[in-house]
Amino acid sequence: MKIKAYLKPHCGWSKGVRAIFKKYTLDYDDIDIINHPENYAEMVEKSGQNLSPCVEIDGVMLADVSGEEVEAYMLQNKLVEANTAEPEVPINAPCTDEEHAEQARRSESIRFF
Repeated sequence: MKIKAYLKPHCGWSKGVRAIFKKYTLDYDDIDIINHPENYAEMVEKSGQNLSPCVEIDGVMLADVSGEEVEAYMLQNKLVEANTAEPEVPINAPCTDEEHAEQARRSESIRFF
């Protein structure tokens, strides 16, 4: 399976998608859409919209999905077999308020004047 995942480095939804790939021990390309604008542009072009995460599996684009939706797609299409492993993080949840605060802190500009 060829998987390209357009994800944010620190995002509840993106963490959920990563957790599903880990649950099924799947190799995938983790494409950072925050620190690399060209990756974001590619995601928008391929998916036709600007929300993330977006996951492309064997040429099929799943736009604006949670880990739960990615797992359901793979199970429904028999790309993986169900297992009882528990994901490390919630697979259908946004960032917490604390995570949003940390993201804002990291993106603050430093002024030298």
